Amino acid sequence: MKRYRVAIIGLGRMGSTLDISVAEASNASDRLEVVAGADILEHRREAFKQTWGVEAVYDDYLRMIEEQEPDVVAICTTATGVQKPGSRAPSTDFRGDLHAEMTVRAADAGVPMIFCEKAMACSPRAADEILEACHRTGALLNTGVLMRFNDRFAAVRDIIARGDVGKPLYAVAYTESNTLMHMHIHSLDMVSYLIGDPGVASVRGELMPRSTRVEGNRLEKDPRATYHARFANGVEAWALPAGPRDFEVIGDEGMVRAMKSAETLSRWEIRPGTASSAEWFQIDAPKAVDENLTTQTCLEDLVEAYETGRPTRGNVDVTHNITEACLAVAESHRRGGEWVDLPMSNRGLYVFHV
Repeated sequence: MKRYRVAIIGLGRMGSTLDISVAEASNASDRLEVVAGADILEHRREAFKQTWGVEAVYDDYLRMIEEQEPDVVAICTTATGVQKPGSRAPSTDFRGDLHAEMTVRAADAGVPMIFCEKAMACSPRAADEILEACHRTGALLNTGVLMRFNDRFAAVRDIIARGDVGKPLYAVAYTESNTLMHMHIHSLDMVSYLIGDPGVASVRGELMPRSTRVEGNRLEKDPRATYHARFANGVEAWALPAGPRDFEVIGDEGMVRAMKSAETLSRWEIRPGTASSAEWFQIDAPKAVDENLTTQTCLEDLVEAYETGRPTRGNVDVTHNITEACLAVAESHRRGGEWVDLPMSNRGLYVFHV
């Protein structure tokens, strides 16, 4: 069985130190091997060497790619390059977009498989550049929307695809952590995944507090938000600022609800006759998934797609659509809550996020 060489850019939390880090996931996989790491901070490079026994460390990620010729590059920096805990743009004209820049450069350097932490871009224009680069070079992409790689949610998707709730009509995402680019990139992506990734067609929404203003076509920090989305297959979805990552999909013959990251599943079925004869059924959820395995699943999905020629589970077209839809929520707020059709005309709108 072929093992694929992984090089990591950004040797902090997601790159190296968390239980769900790329280094940890690669170390646990029999398909992946970490061969190099890059970071601008020397102490992170030294810690990475000591922890993972990898001698090839760099302060220049492009030199790392050139010399190591990795099969997989994992981009684990902040979205903008501003070090955490920096949660606000450092200046009024700052428009850093490091995830997008690095993804494009990795694709153009011939890297066949790329993992990029979410969100992949801070503006629709930068997201366009990633889409074009991946299509041009054939590079495969997955991003850090890791709920998509949790098999418990895959079971919910199967329930809906089988038609157990009839034709899907509506979806609701309950999320207490409701920042637009850091958290709703997860919630909207999960709704899309559950209903088969038909593509978001239009959105409207508002930022909180409602007095938030989009100055100079940019937001200097990631705002809290709510949204109402319409998908190309007619499903409408809402985000509500409550609940620990609960999702429900309502169809014309019933409803399925996934609670606490799909640890508990239940289904509401309309029996023949009227809706008053509907009943709730508890569904056996799949065996609890170790959350640490979702990163490994995400990376191994890249490998399987590369070997078989199929799209990745979070392929660049899906990711581009969801990223643009989140940015369009800010555009809707800027327009006073209007519906914004995708692709949105304002490609330069910029939202700073970490």
